[in-house]
Amino acid sequence: MIHATLHQLKVFEATARHGSFTRAAEELYLTQPTVSIQVKQLTKAVGLPLFEQIGKRLYLTQAGQKLLETCQEIFSGLDQFEMAISDLKGLKQGQLRLAVITTAKYFVPRLLGPFCQRFPGIDISLKVTNHQHIQERMTNNDDDLYIISSPPEQPDLKIYPFLENPLVVIGPKDHPLAGKTNVPIQALNGEQFVMREPGSGTRYAVQKLFEAHNVDVKVRLELGSNEAIKQAIAGGLGISVLSLHTIISEGTRGEFTILDIEHFPIERHWYVASLAGKQLSVVSEAFLAYLLEESHTLVEKFLPGINRVPNADKVALDLDPKADGGKSSGKVLTKTS
Repeated sequence: MIHATLHQLKVFEATARHGSFTRAAEELYLTQPTVSIQVKQLTKAVGLPLFEQIGKRLYLTQAGQKLLETCQEIFSGLDQFEMAISDLKGLKQGQLRLAVITTAKYFVPRLLGPFCQRFPGIDISLKVTNHQHIQERMTNNDDDLYIISSPPEQPDLKIYPFLENPLVVIGPKDHPLAGKTNVPIQALNGEQFVMREPGSGTRYAVQKLFEAHNVDVKVRLELGSNEAIKQAIAGGLGISVLSLHTIISEGTRGEFTILDIEHFPIERHWYVASLAGKQLSVVSEAFLAYLLEESHTLVEKFLPGINRVPNADKVALDLDPKADGGKSSGKVLTKTS
């Protein structure tokens, strides 16, 4: 019999998924030598090599592939067990794994507060990242629920719109277009822009609109956070397009002006998503219901003017590609009762 600890199996699975000791260590909050030692001990217990290294990347051997499949079965079984126990205990304790797109950090913590007060035994794991990394986490089934600003191309998702997320053009108060109304979008040609990084949902939406109207702007700076973009605008480095949440949630609206540009705001929504084939725990189902039914009331307290999507608690977008000839339709296909 092979003697291996659950910790060793978790370290091995992360290493196999990333193909790197270093990235596995970062995910598990361990040192790289610790990960290497755990894998070495597991390899000794198995009696066959689990990885082969080619260049800087690790590749699974045949034995490693078999072990990875076994690990996935074990972890899936443990998840099912934890959900069953949580169901037996009700909502007295449990865990919610939530991943949210970067801009959602401006309001999600305020939504989590009342939920945690209602269910004090629930532990929340919150991951904040960009659109591209959210898709990777979906592929890896890393989380229970996802809060996103645009439906990704990831198939087999259930997506619920629950809140409006308008994107607006912001600039310094002394910008030449400040105070003007109904400015044609072509007036942005040649403007210096501070953009979010590639992979950002906001960046994608802006580029799509500009391409549709043949608008060519000068990207002077690319930054990975909305806070940095606001500082760049305040420093006179250009204008940008950001979610209205990022401005009115922090009391910084007075530092900038919203430019009245044709085709803006870009009308978008916040969505909560789950993998279509995933069995949600009682905790996840409770948070989903809470989000769809009560988020608009809570958000209105600190983000006045941001509206709830009508009938958000009734409508689900099903992005199952089988439903539309192999393509993700993005239309309303199912309604929840």
